[in-house]
Amino acid sequence: MEKNYAKAFRIVRAAFGLKQAELAERLPITASQLSLIEAGRRQPSLKVVDGFARAVGVPSALITLLASTPDDVNSNSDENVTDLARALLRLLVSAKEEPQMPLALHGD
Repeated sequence: MEKNYAKAFRIVRAAFGLKQAELAERLPITASQLSLIEAGRRQPSLKVVDGFARAVGVPSALITLLASTPDDVNSNSDENVTDLARALLRLLVSAKEEPQMPLALHGD
């Protein structure tokens, strides 16, 4: 089954408060290509996924996790996968902003 990189890219971009044009400037693709990926009309190459991860400073594995389906991770619920990925993303964003502070590991 194909991964949902459209969802993953939108979640991560929104978490960092970036506009498509701002993010595209950091990527090896144009803003229109990024728009097509986020709309689910194109699948990104591994090079683009890796470039996206580097551009926002997160592991590419997190992008892949966010793009995963329940079948990919042997889960019964897509919500569980999405919740886990969002929690990891919050931790990464928090760690980047204040690396000297301990991370709070409680739910929002």
